[in-house]
Formats: sequence, structure tokens, C-alpha cells
Amino acid sequence: MLTVVVAGLRARWASFLGGFLALALGTGLLVVMGLGLAATAHAPERAPQRFASSPVVVQGQDRLSAEVRRGPGSAVVALPLDRPQPVDTELLRELRARWTVTVSGGPDAVGVDAPAAEVLALADGRARVLTGAERRLADPDAGRDAQALVTLNALLGTAGGVTAFVSVFVVASTFAFAVALRGREYGLLRTAGATTGQVRRTLLAEAACVGALASATGCLLGSAGAPWLARVLVDGGVAPDWFTIGGGGVTWPFPAAFGTGVTVALAGAFAASRRAGRIGPAAALREADVDAGVLPLGRALLGAGLLLGGLGLLAWTCATDPSTLLKRKTYVTQPMLLITGTALLAPLLVRPAARALRLPGAVGTLVRENGAAAVRRTAAVAAPVLVTVALTGTLLGSTATVTGAKAAEARAQTGAAYVTTGTGLPRDGAAAARDGAGAVRAGAAATTAGSGAARDGAAATTARSGAAPAGSAATTPGSGAVRPPSPTGPTSVFVREGAEALVKYGARAVADPAAWASYARLPVVAGDPRELDDRSIVVSEEFERHTVGERVEVWTADGRGPVRLRVAAVLARGTGDNGPYVTWANAPGATVDRIDADRPVPVPGGTVRTADAWAAAAFPAGAASTPQTRLGLLLVLGIAVLYTVIALANTLLMATSARGPELASLRLAGATRAQVLRVVAGETLLAVGIGAVLGLVVAGVCLAGLGAGLAVLSAPVAVTVPWAWAGAVAGACAVVATGAAALPAWRLSR
Repeated sequence: MLTVVVAGLRARWASFLGGFLALALGTGLLVVMGLGLAATAHAPERAPQRFASSPVVVQGQDRLSAEVRRGPGSAVVALPLDRPQPVDTELLRELRARWTVTVSGGPDAVGVDAPAAEVLALADGRARVLTGAERRLADPDAGRDAQALVTLNALLGTAGGVTAFVSVFVVASTFAFAVALRGREYGLLRTAGATTGQVRRTLLAEAACVGALASATGCLLGSAGAPWLARVLVDGGVAPDWFTIGGGGVTWPFPAAFGTGVTVALAGAFAASRRAGRIGPAAALREADVDAGVLPLGRALLGAGLLLGGLGLLAWTCATDPSTLLKRKTYVTQPMLLITGTALLAPLLVRPAARALRLPGAVGTLVRENGAAAVRRTAAVAAPVLVTVALTGTLLGSTATVTGAKAAEARAQTGAAYVTTGTGLPRDGAAAARDGAGAVRAGAAATTAGSGAARDGAAATTARSGAAPAGSAATTPGSGAVRPPSPTGPTSVFVREGAEALVKYGARAVADPAAWASYARLPVVAGDPRELDDRSIVVSEEFERHTVGERVEVWTADGRGPVRLRVAAVLARGTGDNGPYVTWANAPGATVDRIDADRPVPVPGGTVRTADAWAAAAFPAGAASTPQTRLGLLLVLGIAVLYTVIALANTLLMATSARGPELASLRLAGATRAQVLRVVAGETLLAVGIGAVLGLVVAGVCLAGLGAGLAVLSAPVAVTVPWAWAGAVAGACAVVATGAAALPAWRLSR
């Protein structure tokens, strides 16, 4: 049998070229992704900066710890605070009494020139003691490296998942089509006495040989490509400057990728080998000319199961946890069930789709009839196009839809005409700059229509009684009154949810509740945001306790608490930015980063925009709104497009090369060479078009599910379909496929 396998590989190398390239590329990408994931496992050991000269650092508590239930027992979980607590005053006094203490940059940490063991014994339970490389944890933005690695890890993991999915898909499709083309060969083997098992083992042995050679090649490619990918990620701003891939003695990605490549080859060939083993001598000769039985019962059941499972999962997620649909990992991975199910059922859809096409002339008739008769060839060309168009439409469309919903939601939730953004903006809400002189005046800014002079306090309102209710107009028509600006800033609150979890929520700190309520246009489900004060909180439906009047225990951003706050109002969940809201008294250390106002509030370090311009800048339109996002999308979609090109070229080169007698018959029947080429090109474009339409249908279903999820979350729904991107991808597929089909057809039709 080994002799037959080697002879088959040597004689039919072109049939295996596409599978070889797909596997080599997939293995190489898996090596690169594995090395990249290994590189993101740990941030580099940076040298301490803030307390480089101090052997010991005493830092205030920087984590909130709580005991939660884990199964039959309990465990302690710790979440990072927004900023460390100040070092205890009494402890600081004791440290200064015994050793030299260095204060640098704030009260959250001090350097101590003393033996670490003695400092640890003194500070036990009252502060955190850092020594050696751990001293860098007291530096500003100590967690920036870890956060960058988390983002990079998610990107590489997603790209690796897409690589594995598409490679399995392409290899399985390649082997299945190769078996269809080699039907007469298998029939002759059966006639010569080969058993069903021998035919299957021959095909699996061929797959194992191709898989081993391709995987070894891929490992070499991955080793060479890893440093290049690291440079691309760093230059694109996705990875930190120090990030590198490779080195460090990491070797596990190589055997893992090699084993995955061989397994993918065998898995892709397994289904085809079962079909090849069932081919009988007479049936093989008949099926070599006419496609019959193109959708076996097992494939039909599997395709229907995956399709129904994907639809069911989408509906279940939309009904139970719609916020999951807004996450990138979800709308990258969830469509794979629908894509696979649709691709498996594609032969069932090809024939009616081709029959429905009405093209004029003899060439049009041949294109329609050949496309309907050669179901396997048409489906094999349509399948990779389906994958690429569906991923493009789903990924880019979902990203643009979520971004658009966030922008519309943010704009709808403020009644301000202008928004000033920046860091460290004035907290009192009264600072304003005159446009001509640049002087800052106290009180809310008001402009006299003719002179442009600013008057102090012209727009002041009483704290509670004069505040406009949430949802009221921005100004009173005809009165010329202007409301005071509303400064807010980011903060956090920690909440226990049952006995099993401690959850950290990003919140907004309100400096002036009355002014804030006058601008707020929040999706209120219950309660009244105007009742927010130092003893209350505005929450969203995401909170476990979200009944108006109920008391919620929260810890503030610096770990103080628990503080019992009354629920003043409940908001719809939205896209995830709907609260909670607390007053400044419950947001220690918060700084203002946004001021809503009726008039421009130019302050030092701030950027003034209209509310519409602010929302557009905060959530840029389009799927690739930032260079980092663009590079991530190109990485994922580039993998899919590259695999599609390989699959299309390989399939059409094999299929068209095997059509020599058919094309010769057309020439003998009177067809010119140009007509033959138009027939081949038309059949190819028909298959690409079917794949593109099916891909758009899958993308449309996924985007419709996302729109339904946004509606359940009470968020703005404006589904964006990336027609231009989908058209560009389909056009590229059409160009590659037409070229791959026309080249052998031109040679055979001479």
C-alpha cells in the first residue's frame, strides 16, 4: 500500500498542493500565535523607578479583598483599587521613628531604608511591603504592561481560533473535492481487488504524509515569521515597545502545532475516506461524469444540526445574556456554527440557485446547466467564499454596529449643547473662559448676544428647587437662561453579588447632582435620577440589587466601605455604559474628565466640542476606527482571505484541469475558444456569487441577532452592513477564482 501511496502523491501532486499550502500556512500561524501567547504570559521585569534607591517600599493597600463562597468551601478574592490607599498615619509615624523614610509622589507609598524582615513584622496587616523587583508596583501605571498583554492575548487568541477553524474547513473541503475528482481511480482500485478498508487507508495515508510534510514546513515558517509579526504589532501600536516573540526557551508551540496540523489533515480526510471506501466499480464510472448523491444523510444531519444549533445559541444568548453579543470574541466565534452548517448544506442550495438564474444565449445556458449539474464543483468553490464573506460581514458589521450604538446612546443621554473633555478639569462646574480675553470667571458662563461679554452667575440656578428635571429641555424657550455646567469623572464601585462574587463596576462621579440631573437624558426604568445625593446611588439593571429604595452595600474606589447607599433610580442596561452614578463624596480621588454645558466651557487642558462632535470623537464611526483596531481586523480577516485564495486556486486548478474531454467536446461542437473561456469564467462567477450571497445571509442573521440584543438592552439599534468591505472581498475572490479557472481552460481549449 505504501508504494501506491507514494505513486499517487507523485502523480497527483497538484491535487495535494492546495491542502499542503493550507496546512503549512495554518501550522506556521499556529506556531506564531502559540509563541505570541507564550510571550504574553508575563510582563517584563521592569526596574523600579519611583523608589529605586530604597531597599523596602511600604505601600497602602491597593486591593479590596473579600471572602466568597467556592463550592462547599470559601476563598478570598482580591480586586485592584483605582488607587492605593494612603499609608496608615500611625504606621508612618512608627517607621519614621526607627528608620529613614523617603516620600515620593504622594502618600500612597514610602521608601524605607531598613531590613525587609523588620519592616514586614512592623507593617504586618496594616500595609503592603514590597522588596526587590516588586518595588516597581509602586510606580505610576504599574499595571499598564499587564493590561497591554491582556489585550494582545485576546487578539492572538482570536486570530489563532480563526486560523484553526478556516484551516480545518479548507483542508476538509480540499480532500472531499479531490475524492470526487478521483472517483474513477478508486473504482479501478476496487475493480483490481482493493477492499473498502484498503481504499480508506490509502487516502488516510496520503493525508498523513501531506500533513507531516506540511506541518514540518509550517513549523519552519512559523519560527521565521514570529519576530516579523512582533515588529508589525509593535509598529501598529497593538503591542508595547518591548514586546518580542520567540526566544526564552519556549518550545511547546512547535510540537503542538505539528500535532494539530497532522490531526487536521487526518480529520479533513476522514469523511472523504469513508465516502471513497463506499465507491463501487460501476458507480465510480457513473459518478465520474454525473454528480449524484452529493449530500449524504450524515452530512445533511450534521449541517442541519449545526445550523439549528447556531440559530438556537444566538436566540438563547439574545434572550438570557444579550450583553454577551456585544463582545468581540462572541461575534467572531459564534458565527462559525452558522457558517459550517450552511457550508455543509451548500450542495442542497446550489442546484436551485443555479436553475433560478436566467442568462441569455448559448453561453448563458451552458453556465446555468453546468453549474446545476456539477454540484460538487460549484459547492467547493462557493464554500471558501461563504466563509470569508460571512466573517467579513459579521466581524466588521458587528464592530460598526456596536460602535454606532454606543455613540448614539452617549449622544442621546445628554441634553448639553457642548461637552468639554480632558484630564484634571475644574470640579466646581463654575470655571469658564471668555473667548476673547481668555480670563476665567467664577459661576456659569452666559454670553450676551450682541456684545459677547461674559457675565458672572447669569445662568446660576438654585441647587434643588431650581434644577431642571431629567429629560427637560436644555434651555427654557424665550428666557435665555443657561444652566450651570455639570462636571463628572470616572470612578469605580465594588459590590458583592450574592455570596459567590465581588464585582467591580466602572462608575461616574457627579460633582453637582442638580446640574447633572438637568442635563441627564437617561433610560430610566424606575425611580428618579434627581434624587441622587451622598446617601444614594443610581444603578443599572445589571446590578443584582436594583429595586428603587433598596439598600446596596458598596466599596468605593479606594476600598473604603462597605457603604450602604439607597437606590435612587434604575437604568436600562444599554451597551454597558449606563451607570452606576454616585456623588463626589462616594468617589474619593476622582478627577473631572467631562463637563456638560449649554455654552462652550474653555478651560486649561480641556477640548470643547459640540455634543454631536463629542459623541462622534468618543465612538468613531466605522469598524476600523483606530489604527490598533484596524490592524487587529486585518490580521483576522487577512487569515481568512489568504486561506480563501489558496482554496479557490487549488480547487479550480484541479477541477478545470480534469475537464479536458468536456472542453474538447465543446470545441468539436463548434464553440470558439473565447466562448469556452466565457463558459468557464461564467460558471466560476456563478459559484462565487452563490457563496457571496450565502455569506451575506449568514452575516445578516448574525447582525439581526445583534440588533435584537441591542433592543433587549434598550440601546439604540442601527445595524450596519459593511457592503463595501463585503463587495471588495467577494470581488477579490472572483478575480482569483476566474484567473485560476481560465488559465487551465485556456491551455486545454487550444
